[in-house]
Amino acid sequence: MDRAKIQWHPGFVAAMNLEFSENRDDLTFEPEYNLNTKPLEIDLLVIKKQPDVFLANEIGSFFRGHNIIEYKSPGDHLDIDAFYKSIAYAALYKSYGRTVDAVKADDVTVTLIREGRPGGLFQQLKKQSFQITNPLDGIYYINGKIPFSLQIIVTAELDKKEHVWLSALSARLQKQDMKELFYRIQQLESRFDRELADSILEVSVDANKEVLESWKGDDHMCEALMEIMEPEIRLKEKEWKEAAMQEGMQKGMQRGMQEGMQKGMQKGMQEGMQKGMQKGMQKGMQKGMQGSVRMLRNLGHPDEEIKAMLMKEYDLSAEEAELYFR
Repeated sequence: MDRAKIQWHPGFVAAMNLEFSENRDDLTFEPEYNLNTKPLEIDLLVIKKQPDVFLANEIGSFFRGHNIIEYKSPGDHLDIDAFYKSIAYAALYKSYGRTVDAVKADDVTVTLIREGRPGGLFQQLKKQSFQITNPLDGIYYINGKIPFSLQIIVTAELDKKEHVWLSALSARLQKQDMKELFYRIQQLESRFDRELADSILEVSVDANKEVLESWKGDDHMCEALMEIMEPEIRLKEKEWKEAAMQEGMQKGMQRGMQEGMQKGMQKGMQEGMQKGMQKGMQKGMQKGMQGSVRMLRNLGHPDEEIKAMLMKEYDLSAEEAELYFR
């Protein structure tokens, strides 16, 4: 896949949600926040609900009440113009308060996130008398003639285990990085976190196909991926089953009411529910399994090997397993 076409930003928003999972209830996340009716959007706006709340993530120790975050994907440049553009966005955001000076300048921060260190930008900032400090690996504070506090995050320099989600947004992952990502996804318990992690995994897989190709024939990694996909398969099955049950009940009630007899209504409901459950289970399994097949293909496993795994794991016949390859 052309890396220029990879949708990095949804993965970034998901990564930031997981980065701040410990404080999710204390924050409001507003992706692609519109500054006005014109097409001016902030990549991510994070608002602290309570000013004195402590954020466990070290990136958030810089945050105040209103935090504007701009993300540069691996193919984008972070130059002096992008720097001033982010400050302009912050100024516009501050000026659009409901009343005059409703949003205080000292309660607004700007965070620029990029994988690689923007050496050219740092040189230009120093020439313009900005002070750059580096309090933590991958975190740079910029002080100077701007009205807002500003930090630059270099994800390639962050501790990968502490910031596995942001670090995964790279086209230069190594085997160990991908294994760590798989391991962390396996540890997630909530459905919401799993959905966020899926967005990150999709980006990582698309951007690092060479790493996945090197795992061809690695049964251990294949099993790990199947474990990651298993909750999603079961979840889709449950959702389809519940939706189909509801549909079956409604159709059964309609049929029974049309017959005008209580016995007919009960019979119609039972038949509708049974058919709905069967239909929902089939659709849910099919959707989840097809996702697993796509992922295993990305890992370089041939269709025959994948089919054999599905047959063994889910006790399917060859004909049943074949349905998930369409």
